[in-house]
Amino acid sequence: MAQVIETVDVDVPVSTAYNQWTQFESFPKFLSFVEQITQIDDTHNHWKVKIGGVEREFDAEITEQHPDERVAWNSITGKDAHAGVVTFHKLSDTTSRVTVQIDWKPEGLVEKVGDALGFDERAVKKDLKNFKEFIESRGVEEGAWRGDVSN
Repeated sequence: MAQVIETVDVDVPVSTAYNQWTQFESFPKFLSFVEQITQIDDTHNHWKVKIGGVEREFDAEITEQHPDERVAWNSITGKDAHAGVVTFHKLSDTTSRVTVQIDWKPEGLVEKVGDALGFDERAVKKDLKNFKEFIESRGVEEGAWRGDVSN
């Protein structure tokens, strides 16, 4: 099993960072591998991604979500089984820390080599930097879903 854990500090309140992260359909604006996300209902969404030139689709289920604290998910369809969690930490009234953890099983030689060479860590770090630039340039979230999902 492979794992990536990356963190970024953002100059917005924790509620702003969290609220923006709940707007899954906006992910293509800052996650380079995401082509499209369609929100199916409060806890399910459909992803179209392009990783290493390979297009893939899968459905994900939000398994845990607590406002201003965390969003956790599992893939429930598609070739690639993975799970993850994003946590939000208040550093001050105007800054917060966002930590992403993703667990997956690399399939095939290309994915195993990419994992061994740290391509996934660099991609997640870059996309967190993109999120930082996106939310800080706006200063406000595009929307919010403040519902609570317990496992």
